[in-house]
Amino acid sequence: MAHVEPMKQNFLSRGLSALILFIPLILGAPVAKAQTYESVINAQLLPGWRMADGSHMAALELDLDSGWKTYWRSPGDVGIPPQFDWRGSRNLSGIEISWPTPKQMDQGGITTIGYSGKVTLPLKLTPTRNGKNIRLKGILNLGVCREVCVPVNVTVSADLPRKVKKPDPRIAAALADRAYTAKEAGVSHVSCVLSPGANGELKLRAEVTMPKIGGHELAIVETDNPQVWVAPSKTRRSGNLIIAETELVHVEGRSFAVNRSGLRITVLGKSKAVDIQGCPAG
Repeated sequence: MAHVEPMKQNFLSRGLSALILFIPLILGAPVAKAQTYESVINAQLLPGWRMADGSHMAALELDLDSGWKTYWRSPGDVGIPPQFDWRGSRNLSGIEISWPTPKQMDQGGITTIGYSGKVTLPLKLTPTRNGKNIRLKGILNLGVCREVCVPVNVTVSADLPRKVKKPDPRIAAALADRAYTAKEAGVSHVSCVLSPGANGELKLRAEVTMPKIGGHELAIVETDNPQVWVAPSKTRRSGNLIIAETELVHVEGRSFAVNRSGLRITVLGKSKAVDIQGCPAG
């Protein structure tokens, strides 16, 4: 476990200023005023099927108007991370989202990560009472982007009958469009070095030995602590080695510990991604 003291005021101010300014920066677009953009995205739940182990496989399908984009779970340099509230559901004790391989998107020289057109997010649901139907209700807070980047709020709901056993091919295709595991991608070594920065931030340098996956490769670092913000990494490749450098700060300026087993590195290429769980010391 690595530990960092609270960040200094100048580092906090720098991050806060960047957050405030990100919308006007994207394509030089003005901030939208007194308008709603829910109409540019259609969201629906695909009821899916009940699996042999008692869990239920459903999906959230997002269909965006032409030219509009939405974000992956980690949106990139700037963006609005998606948030889901499933507390209005019934007979639901757990939910796990599977993310299809996203794309790197250039927005006026700023890199974001997400989807355009239609995307299906598989949802693996655990019922509170086995053998009973699930009533799934979600409030979605999503960022959508074209000339402007704005948050939208959408509510979805559906009854998921327990007796349906036949898989939905749309959900099956989305499950197949997942990132490779480290083993599948031929990752032979992963390590992370953590060190304190000059302004109270925690610096992280990750090294991953793996074959090329095509196109401009970008390493995205995430933690299992939602209160820790991770800066977009600077990624470069040297032979079979990918080097990613980034900074971590607590969103409230507090001290924090880094759980190495909770670090997650996604290496994103032209049409492939590799999902690496955990990052031991180098």
